[in-house]
Amino acid sequence: MKKLNLAAVVALSALALTSCKDESKMKAEQKVDQYVSFVDSVNNVAAEERAANWAAIQHEYEVMTAKADSSLAVLENDAKTSEKIQEAKAKYEGIKTQAEETVKAQADKAQAAVATGANKVADALFGANNVKGDDKSFAWVNKDNILKVYQDFYENFKTNRDSYSREELDMIKAWYEALDARKNTVEKEGLSSKDNMKIAEIKLKFAPMFKWDRLTAKGEENEEAKKSAN
Repeated sequence: MKKLNLAAVVALSALALTSCKDESKMKAEQKVDQYVSFVDSVNNVAAEERAANWAAIQHEYEVMTAKADSSLAVLENDAKTSEKIQEAKAKYEGIKTQAEETVKAQADKAQAAVATGANKVADALFGANNVKGDDKSFAWVNKDNILKVYQDFYENFKTNRDSYSREELDMIKAWYEALDARKNTVEKEGLSSKDNMKIAEIKLKFAPMFKWDRLTAKGEENEEAKKSAN
């Protein structure tokens, strides 16, 4: 009787072990299938949308790849499963190349748009093609034209002050500081006291106006962020 009971226990244990093994393999196969499906779903997303969410997609892919690779070990490196995973990986590498090219193209386009916008603002404030790219030397400003440069800058800013974005105001601040730095050099090159006095008057009018515009632009930016969050 005892022998019979012992045999029954051994049989049940073996059955349970087999069942656990089968369940583990089933779960492993499901993870591999999910991995393949994920790659296929990424492939079916529109290029622009895929690029916009690329960081999140790449993170999810890395997580799912790790799960698929660990599942392969559970499946004892089954040849068919291994092939399935490798095919999915190869497909994803192709998707990744395309996505990264799209992301770069979008970034280049955005940067070009910013540069174009910056050029338009700079041209309006300082005259066409006087400020180019990141050059803030203002070498073209001298003792004879610096007063007019300040006058034109102030009048154009005052006229268009309601149209500037927060980013544009930041650029204007950098240009204005560069112009002030150039003024320090021009003063040593024979700037007349009369012109220097007029420039000082412009600066007194500009400072509070600009400070107010930056503060209100920041407030509007915060308000928009709150609306977007809600």
